[in-house]
Amino acid sequence: MLLNLLFIIAACYLALLLALIYGWNRITDFEPEYKAAEIKFSIIIPFRNEAENLPQLLESLKALKYPATHFEILLVNDDSEDESVEICSKYKVEEPPLDISTLETKRKSASPKKDAIQTAVQKAQFPYIITTDADCLVPELWLQTFNDFILTSNAEMICGPVSFSNTKRRKLFQVFDELDFLSLQATTVGALGIGQPFMCNGANLCYRKSTFLKAGGFSGNNNIASGDDVFLLQKFRERALETGFLKSEHAIVETKPQQNFPQLISQRMRWAAKAPAYQSVFSKFAGLSVFLMNFSLIISAFLVLFEIFPQQPVLIVFLLKFNADFILIFLAAKFFKRELVMRNYFWCSMVYPFFSTFIAIASLFISFHWKGRNFKS
Repeated sequence: MLLNLLFIIAACYLALLLALIYGWNRITDFEPEYKAAEIKFSIIIPFRNEAENLPQLLESLKALKYPATHFEILLVNDDSEDESVEICSKYKVEEPPLDISTLETKRKSASPKKDAIQTAVQKAQFPYIITTDADCLVPELWLQTFNDFILTSNAEMICGPVSFSNTKRRKLFQVFDELDFLSLQATTVGALGIGQPFMCNGANLCYRKSTFLKAGGFSGNNNIASGDDVFLLQKFRERALETGFLKSEHAIVETKPQQNFPQLISQRMRWAAKAPAYQSVFSKFAGLSVFLMNFSLIISAFLVLFEIFPQQPVLIVFLLKFNADFILIFLAAKFFKRELVMRNYFWCSMVYPFFSTFIAIASLFISFHWKGRNFKS
């Protein structure tokens, strides 16, 4: 009976992975055609205590190959306690060609980041909003590539690729962080490729301002700390609005891995805490399949250890999952030119079921700490 249940869970999980792999391959790579700059962007960047990261981000924005008249930069301070505001003000004076504004977040909800974005959207003067994070770096053809994609697709929302910066020395938990992050990027693209998007990343997200306002912004989910990206995607999908993924190496925004293991735990708990609020059937099926697959493998391993389960069927299920996961993650690693990180796939695949199961359960009951604040699950 229990073995049959394991096989049913494995069948559902493998069906999900095959669908995501198919979806990934359906999204074609996009190359900018260097069309005339027609789209004007308001770049929104919330920040809190990011003095260490803001200079690099601002330098990358300075290097954008796009007319300065066609974009503005809205830096939104969320009660920073370091020199972040001073850095923004200094840069505004030193780089007069760039249209830079520093705003103060108007807190209205339990989600500081959503409040920051909502504050900036109200001040934005251009028709398209594009968001990123203060610990990111944007590529020089970022806006040009989005411009060409919008003119080609007329999408109301465009999800962009996000990758970890290519640093040679990393701690083991940071390697694990990157492989897990690659799996999330692959899932994002795969789900969109089969017409069932439920994930995206606010570090590289673009949408029409007027549509954001008509949809009511973040109303309805602003009691959840995170989700400034996925819940907005959910709203756009509910209104049958065109959503696309910009699968282009010229649009990849780079971010950093977490600096210590507790930060990694807190970040994943923050992300997982929004899962119960997903509304689409596919997103619920995906989340439940992933949780049950990992949880059942842990239980099965213990049952094999105590000779309650036979070893061979459990090993077969694990190998099927191992190979399906590898194919999906490798597709993302190849796109981001991070194939070398796959050398660590074996040991990460052994750790992941325990990590994933802990995060899923803990996010339901345990409060988490993020950016100097405590949040309830």
